[in-house]
Amino acid sequence: MSQALDNTPPPLHHDHPPMQLANVLGTVTATVKHSSLAGAKLLVVQPLLSDRTKADGDPQLAIDTVAAGVGDLVMITSDGRLLRDILNSDATPARYSVVALVDDVTDFSSRKQGPTR
Repeated sequence: MSQALDNTPPPLHHDHPPMQLANVLGTVTATVKHSSLAGAKLLVVQPLLSDRTKADGDPQLAIDTVAAGVGDLVMITSDGRLLRDILNSDATPARYSVVALVDDVTDFSSRKQGPTR
């Protein structure tokens, strides 16, 4: 008995939270904060849509891991496991962390696709 070939792509599994570009708007100073945030540098970041010009929602707080500054274009992630490791805490209210300073973005979406084989 033969089986029909199924050309349906497998479902996407998000084992790792997505990363997103963001602009650093400012820094946060908090004299009283959750104990897991002691010593962490907090940034106000504005997540961006894929066009890199329009805001994607409201500004967010992020833990800085790369010495980012105001005006920098950064990559953020909501990877909770990474944050718990960075902060050495099993529980933290933090959601986002800055994981890269972005030097350049190349847009390949307008490139014409060659023939497929």
